[in-house]
Amino acid sequence: MNPSQFDVCDSAHDAEIEAQLCAYNSTFDELGLRFRWDASTLASLATIDGEEARIAAYIEAHHPHLLKAYSAGFLSRAILEKKNARYPACVSMRVESAPPLNHVERQPQTSSRRERVSYEIALPALAGV
Repeated sequence: MNPSQFDVCDSAHDAEIEAQLCAYNSTFDELGLRFRWDASTLASLATIDGEEARIAAYIEAHHPHLLKAYSAGFLSRAILEKKNARYPACVSMRVESAPPLNHVERQPQTSSRRERVSYEIALPALAGV
């Protein structure tokens, strides 16, 4: 491959990552979950096999309070189902520079209530969230 072909591949890969992040973050917002992923979060989870297991690991590491009301499996399946309805592809991540999961910085909590117009929410309201 010549250098311009690498740029096209990197650009396509970056677009796939952005699409994944958009799908995940829209799903989190739709379900009323107050967390947000960025590319480094996605990269840190890439060493874990399977999207459902990645989501569960993230919840266990960063939002264990949710596990008082719901199992990690239930939450990760609900998130993955909604995410896959938006964007079913699972992007392959390059993991050579992925930071460990416990070093991922928490994202500022943001909520776009305007975007939550009339979604059907599969989860019961999350207490204390």
